[in-house]
Amino acid sequence: MGGDWSAMVTLEEVAREENLREAFRRVKANKGAPGPDRQTITLVEDHLEELLPKLIRALLEETYEPGLIRRVWLPKPGGGERGLGIPDVVDRIVGQALDNVLGPLYEPTFHLNSHGFITGRSCHTAIAQAVKYLEDGCEIVVDFDLEKFFDRVNRQRLLDRMSQRVKDRRILRLIGKMLNAKVVLPDGVVIETVEGVPQGGPLSPLLSNIVLDELDWEMDRRGYRFVRYADDTNVYVHSERAGKRVMASVTRFIEKRLRLKVNASKSAVAKPEDRHFLGFRLRRDPLEGDVEVLLSKRSMERIKERIRALTPRNWGQSLRACLRGLTAYMNGWMGFFQIITEAERRLLATLDAHIRRRLRAILLRQWKTKRTIARRLIRLGVRANTVWKALQTGRKSWWALSHTPAVDRGLRNAYFAERGLISLTERWDELNPRFHAPQQLALPLG
Repeated sequence: MGGDWSAMVTLEEVAREENLREAFRRVKANKGAPGPDRQTITLVEDHLEELLPKLIRALLEETYEPGLIRRVWLPKPGGGERGLGIPDVVDRIVGQALDNVLGPLYEPTFHLNSHGFITGRSCHTAIAQAVKYLEDGCEIVVDFDLEKFFDRVNRQRLLDRMSQRVKDRRILRLIGKMLNAKVVLPDGVVIETVEGVPQGGPLSPLLSNIVLDELDWEMDRRGYRFVRYADDTNVYVHSERAGKRVMASVTRFIEKRLRLKVNASKSAVAKPEDRHFLGFRLRRDPLEGDVEVLLSKRSMERIKERIRALTPRNWGQSLRACLRGLTAYMNGWMGFFQIITEAERRLLATLDAHIRRRLRAILLRQWKTKRTIARRLIRLGVRANTVWKALQTGRKSWWALSHTPAVDRGLRNAYFAERGLISLTERWDELNPRFHAPQQLALPLG
């Protein structure tokens, strides 16, 4: 397939009108903020018909010049900041048009152990492969952290590598222009960069995979059991001693051959249950021997923090508005973390209980007075003496009052479910029926 497609990898194909229209549709679907020129996706769409002929001509005549890239800094879950580059919408269209043409050339030849930003692969397939390695007895992981990977990619080396497959030099010159686009910092200062791939454009995932595909095939040549997702690379071995050897040799390859940098302080040889990989950690059950897929410590901290943000003590809107935000987040969260195994079901039940308690505290605060709280709870079926006993026993904060028998009985789980709150536990059960479907007994015949 790669060989058949290579003849179509031309600048004419990139600049073809239908390809550019498809590129715009994808850029629009991804939404995103304006670049430095402040032109929104809606504004570009309104002028698309007059823009496309000019863009096609500029691309084919090689007079197209990318605009600036807006640099924003985002906090990383593990600490520090990650730089994100936001190109102008028109430049995102060109980047996506290039990806549409180059993707089919490269994707079929990417290593099967690479799972990031490749059609038909995902974080879930990466975790499934890691689980298989643990089941095969590889219970030590060599976890590589590449320091500022997107900022350190050697551009000339990347373009030289691409020239082995891409014969139309005009495409390489176009990519070179996009890589060398100047960056405008948050304070308005414009700088030039000499290395790196802007993280945030439609083309950057493909370019990063092209860079690290060389690492994949080197590890394959050495016979390593590895999983890579973007710049997250794990190698699975049988012993800590073997892990240290792999750490040393692969680090040499990355730093000498690829001219990248391994972050020694964040890389480690360890048990998988002690490492964060794509939001998960893996552990072999000491009793059953099965490999469990668990939430990483970082993922647990992140969902608790998000729940607090979505259910603030001073919530001033209606309960249903609060539930809408919670439900949207929880559905998305469970869609990603649905592959956790049954060992985490109790943890999900704890999160469900914590969410409901925060909602009870919000309602109590909105009801304000003891008289209103009593009237509401009695109307919900709680006996009056139970209600007043809870309200008149000392001075309780809203949080303390939210977990008393009277409030628990009045604001039952069903109260919130009827108003749209989903249960993480029940949602997990729906997505993992194999753990709960009763098995039909089979009687031996004959």
